[in-house]
Amino acid sequence: MQFDDRLATVLRARTASMASRRTQLRQLLDLLGTMPSESGGEAVDAAFDAAARLTRDIPDEARAAIIGEPGVRLRSARLVALLAVGDPRSAAAAVTSAELTPEAWLDLIPALPARARSVLSAQPALDPQVRALLTRLGAGPVALPAAASVPEAAEPARANDGIGALVRRIEAFRKNRDTAAALRPGEPAELALDDRAPPPETVRVGAFDFVTDRDLRIVRCDPGVAPMAIGLALASRDRAAPVTAAPALIAAAARRQPIRRGALEIVAAPALAGAWLIDAAPWFDPLGGRFIGYRGRARRPIAALPEDAIAGDSAAEKMRQLLHELRTPVNAIQGFAEVIQQQLFGPTPHEYRALAATIASDAARMLAGFEELERLARLDSGAAAIEAGTSDLGALVEATIAQLASHTAPRSSGFTLRRDEGSSAAAIAPHEAERLIWRLLATLAGAAAPGEVLRLRLRRREGWVRLTLDLPAALAAREGDALFAATPGAVPQALAAGMFGAGFALRLAMAEARGAGGTLERREARLRLSLPASVAPGLTGPAPANSQGTPGSGRTNSG
Repeated sequence: MQFDDRLATVLRARTASMASRRTQLRQLLDLLGTMPSESGGEAVDAAFDAAARLTRDIPDEARAAIIGEPGVRLRSARLVALLAVGDPRSAAAAVTSAELTPEAWLDLIPALPARARSVLSAQPALDPQVRALLTRLGAGPVALPAAASVPEAAEPARANDGIGALVRRIEAFRKNRDTAAALRPGEPAELALDDRAPPPETVRVGAFDFVTDRDLRIVRCDPGVAPMAIGLALASRDRAAPVTAAPALIAAAARRQPIRRGALEIVAAPALAGAWLIDAAPWFDPLGGRFIGYRGRARRPIAALPEDAIAGDSAAEKMRQLLHELRTPVNAIQGFAEVIQQQLFGPTPHEYRALAATIASDAARMLAGFEELERLARLDSGAAAIEAGTSDLGALVEATIAQLASHTAPRSSGFTLRRDEGSSAAAIAPHEAERLIWRLLATLAGAAAPGEVLRLRLRRREGWVRLTLDLPAALAAREGDALFAATPGAVPQALAAGMFGAGFALRLAMAEARGAGGTLERREARLRLSLPASVAPGLTGPAPANSQGTPGSGRTNSG
């Protein structure tokens, strides 16, 4: 009954925005992931249906990040099976986070995709029967070729050394191949790749975020670094290991203390090789208090970076690092507030539960704000791009107006839409277009006064899909670019697209439009959104440029 009540509460939550969908998915993973395997009933089936729908609606990268969060506990084979059939990143996160019994794995493995089986086979502590089944299905550990027979023999890998031994054998093979080429000029080294072409210049990584397990072995990190970094132990005492850590770092990790400017040396892949400094915070299970691992950021010391990399340490990168530092305590506060509100440690007075619910809500709002800040920084710096695809902008605008009607109708405000004949297909992924349109319309609806109806016009013009929007009087009164300025301390609105006010929301929408190859411009008392038109409805491809090459050419104040 306790699970049913909590599931019903989660399922009743509104999921109109992407942030609310992510929150609901986290809540469902927490409840379904720890539910006894024999649990069933209408509420449980409805919860699994909702989880399946959310995994389809939430973008791949965000979904994989949610599944891979350290606090997620996946002890339900049914839930792991549901999550493992998605994109490879989500499947890998689900299999890595799963805490199933050997019997459950034996039942589940035949139904897993091949990629998920391969990820599972790389886990160091598998039951022998589970590993044997994976081997029979062709998902056993990949066998590396023996190192070349040259004077420098590769150190023999220990049987139980797992990924660390794998990394050492790869590096030994690379070194021995180069030595063999030097000893036998004109002859290819054993198992060498195509040495006729000059090797490409190695791009050194300057920084990356990571998550470790209890042994400080990296289990998740930035996608571009993951193939090189996952499996590296950051606090190993073994001098032959690919990572050598300073004694102060090892001591802090042993005491589960925060690590500040911990020094280490990496001798793995060339892009990662060299000196590093890490800042990391310990992560504990919010329910049981068990130490889970560290979450942190690794960066090169300034002296170890080339001049162009130092120059690239932009304000956007500093903002991302600051947000990473802020998320850790806010996540912890939210977790403990939810523990109190849900009475997981025992009965709690209603006053405290109400206060805890308020704290959890405020923490969720702060985390959503951090996400918006990071998204703007990444879009402005070019570190992120808007996903391409095809979206029916007209249908999205109409659907969003209908969603907002519950707020606008009682106030006699809202929108009137005029659509010209022709296709309104824009070259932008549907979930990106939905986020952009919601941000724009929700911001304008929240700023509109009672009785204020805003006119919208949608048309296709010279290879662009254009949406012109009237500004509410409160926003139209702002001069020039002040319209796009953040307003801290603004009066809270019943409907708002973000925690930093309408100006910041519009600025973020402008960055999203620019990332999609379009623009969001102010036209006196109007806004005009221009997005590249899709080649044809249902097809993706580059939009034809207009005669001037930009969506703003040949414009008039009529919008």
